[in-house]
Amino acid sequence: MSAEENIKKHNIILPKAPDPVGAYVAAKKSGNLIFISGQVSLGPDGKLIKGKVGKDLSLEEGKKAARICGLNILSQLKKICNGNLSSVKSCMKLTGYVNSADDFTQQPQVINGASDLISDVFEKTGKHTRAAVSVNSLPLGAAVEVDAIFEV
Repeated sequence: MSAEENIKKHNIILPKAPDPVGAYVAAKKSGNLIFISGQVSLGPDGKLIKGKVGKDLSLEEGKKAARICGLNILSQLKKICNGNLSSVKSCMKLTGYVNSADDFTQQPQVINGASDLISDVFEKTGKHTRAAVSVNSLPLGAAVEVDAIFEV
């Protein structure tokens, strides 16, 4: 199935691609690669999921925050691809940052929220390399931030 068909099949609603909140661009193409800047856990309602996973938020809440980051990544990707995800050949890499409590060690499970979404949309070509990193804080107090590299 195509990415667009999978989006419909999984009842995924892509939000409007969020504007950058700093001195950078949200996405940039170089050759056959597209780099998506870190997308925070900003929901389509404009509400930011904030806090430390393992203290303020549960593992499941962190995973939902990572999924929202993934939705924002897909929105940025669709925007830079002129509304057409069919040019995407592969997701190369996701890097996830989890605003974590000091004793929280399940960052990979949190970032699965974004990874699973990308795999649902792109199937085999959505399988990617990845890092899941614990951080002390994130911009605006966000719970999760994820960036991505895609091949077109």
